[in-house]
Amino acid sequence: MKHPISISDIARDLGVSPSTVSRALKDHPDIGRVTRLRIQEYARKMNYRPNALALGLKQQKSFTIGVIIPEIVHHFFSSVISGIEDMAYGSGYRVVMCQSNEDYHREVINVGALTDHRVDGFLVSISKNTRDHAHFHNLVEQGIPIVFMDRASPDIAADLVLTNDFEGARLVVSHLLERGCRRIIHLAGPQHLGVGKQRFMGYAEALKEHGIPLREELVLKCDTPALVKQYANKLLALAEEADAIFAVNDFTAVAVMRFLMEHGYDVPDRIAIAGFGDDPIASAVRPGLTTVEQRGYDIGKEAARMLIKRLSGEPEEEFRTKVFPAFLKVRASG
Repeated sequence: MKHPISISDIARDLGVSPSTVSRALKDHPDIGRVTRLRIQEYARKMNYRPNALALGLKQQKSFTIGVIIPEIVHHFFSSVISGIEDMAYGSGYRVVMCQSNEDYHREVINVGALTDHRVDGFLVSISKNTRDHAHFHNLVEQGIPIVFMDRASPDIAADLVLTNDFEGARLVVSHLLERGCRRIIHLAGPQHLGVGKQRFMGYAEALKEHGIPLREELVLKCDTPALVKQYANKLLALAEEADAIFAVNDFTAVAVMRFLMEHGYDVPDRIAIAGFGDDPIASAVRPGLTTVEQRGYDIGKEAARMLIKRLSGEPEEEFRTKVFPAFLKVRASG
């Protein structure tokens, strides 16, 4: 097996010292221009790459960020990843990605694996099934910084980047009310997660602002297409008296829209439907889905920026929460 060329190899081949090679590759002015160019050209020719492990050991950093998200297939999280990578790679950091698949136990394994690989810090959006946050407390105790994105642990003091879920839900439900809807079903997410709780609270606030009492029987914990199938009979019964549905995410909104249309409901004339997230499916379905736009790329980029700043050695500052605004996207479904 051929081994990568090292600084010592270049020094031996060119008849100079390893320290001269090292300084020349860093464009140090102490090394004459002709020697610098000769060494740099030879390094390019031989495909020399710095030894990241050795550099990390020297500086006591791996220049690697660990990322844990629930599911890569979601457009929101894939956009978050794009933002993270653009900021991280532009700042000299590598990214190691893991997904929990909404599973607490896998999330714990991911944290352990990334810690074993000596990542410098974590960017995390927690699993919706995570209620025990001991694995994140352990990171804090080890002095490993965390920035939470979209979904956070309420028990951990850390930087946080998210969408204004409350305002987004209030906007979309207010829109449904202003078009004449009065009996709005809410397909809610888990209330122990900030995103689920804030979107429910935004729904409740919009009703209050329009003088509509909150009816608990119109709130159903149903945040996946699979649960739409599971609660099919209940949804049909609720839809009999409802004139709109606000789902906690677009996948659930599209699933319930298709289900009701298959059962003879006209959307939006008989029942209006809205979601949250502005996934590409929202504009692909017919009728197009009214929803709330989330800025996933910006969230990922800002989270990476905040973490890299923590890792930069600058004086510590108070933990920050960055909230991106939510924007209503009105389409034909409601």
